[in-house]
Amino acid sequence: MFVILYYDVAEKRCNKMLKLCRQFLVWVQNSVFEGEITKAGLEKLKIEIEKIINYHDGDSVIIYEFRTTKYSRREVIGQDKKQNSFLI
Repeated sequence: MFVILYYDVAEKRCNKMLKLCRQFLVWVQNSVFEGEITKAGLEKLKIEIEKIINYHDGDSVIIYEFRTTKYSRREVIGQDKKQNSFLI
């Protein structure tokens, strides 16, 4: 499946979230990730997110799930950070 994930967490947890999300998805823009992921991978990612975020501080993570990208279109106005990113 294809997902788009974005988060809003306290500054002290931003680096942990960035490193975690980069393990599963492609960094698109500040706090925004997208990519293909298996159901099992997504469940693992959610479990790891739960370990990082703090609900009492107002942290939140939004995940959009798409079964297919067949009817989608991606348009970037300005620099496409996704093309400039690399996986380690």
